[in-house]
Amino acid sequence: MFNKIYESIKNFIVDNYKFLIIWGIIIFLFFYELPYVVYTPGGIVNLGDRIDIDNKYDIDGSLNMSYVSLVKGTLPMILLSYVIPNWDLVDQEEITREDESVEELLELEKLYMKSSIDNATILAFKKAGKEIEITKEVNNIVYIADEADTDLKMYDEIIKVEGTAINELTELKEIITNKKEGDVIEFVVLRNGKEKKCHAKIYNTDDGLKVGISFLTTYEYEAIPKVNVETKSSESGSSGGLMLALAIYDLITEEDVTAGRTIVGTGTIALDGTVGEIDGVKYKLLGAAKNDADIFLCPVENYEEAIEVKNEFDLDIKIQGVATFDDALNYLFDK
Repeated sequence: MFNKIYESIKNFIVDNYKFLIIWGIIIFLFFYELPYVVYTPGGIVNLGDRIDIDNKYDIDGSLNMSYVSLVKGTLPMILLSYVIPNWDLVDQEEITREDESVEELLELEKLYMKSSIDNATILAFKKAGKEIEITKEVNNIVYIADEADTDLKMYDEIIKVEGTAINELTELKEIITNKKEGDVIEFVVLRNGKEKKCHAKIYNTDDGLKVGISFLTTYEYEAIPKVNVETKSSESGSSGGLMLALAIYDLITEEDVTAGRTIVGTGTIALDGTVGEIDGVKYKLLGAAKNDADIFLCPVENYEEAIEVKNEFDLDIKIQGVATFDDALNYLFDK
């Protein structure tokens, strides 16, 4: 029985080897990833469908987060980028650090998204006068410079620096300021669930003394009413922070900022309400216009680019640049 099956398979391969080789080449070309990515106009996410809050208020319109679609650089996608308007081919090295893959970049961006959700939630509750208590701050290393002399690793959770717990990057900078070039700073970090002692040597740069690391803060908190933001595995990044803060605020306050409008926007958010610059505003604005948005909010740093895109494609949408959460809130209430 086995011999018959083997002979049948062998004969099929012999009779059809050219066909099989051609199909093998086609499949390889369709799935082999070249060192490029393709940016395409994205879409919008209605945050009212993603935010679960006890006893939330109804809203007439919608507050939406815009996003960029990123496609891996297989040969068909690369060829399509030369044909389809607004599909832009980008060298992978332009969006990743040296020796960093797209997958590693996305992992890092997911941590930024967690931080963005935390910042947006805490800010919205404080602006709305609602109760929220931060119970824990977690500082994970998200950048290590090539010139850094350290045994710290990406995603290490910083517990102590020179025997002292720190919560902000400015506190680390203050410790460095009181040292001199060549001094070694001691860290205690949590790595793979275990505490570990590490070091970083101070070196001099044009911008002053550094140890060549940066960390990102996420939070654990208790809020009344309870709030939960649902995300998808494909989503990452911090650029939804502004719209998350506005959406949470709108759901826990009686007055509706949407006034029946479809509002789309982008921008990072800090705990003090500062709105930060983002990449990919072209694709986010095109996605907002494609979904018939009334208003597009963006950081002031991205405003001129957004206006250029609006004029280039003759988009029927209002664009407003904002520097802070309060700027966005005031604009929406005034309009």
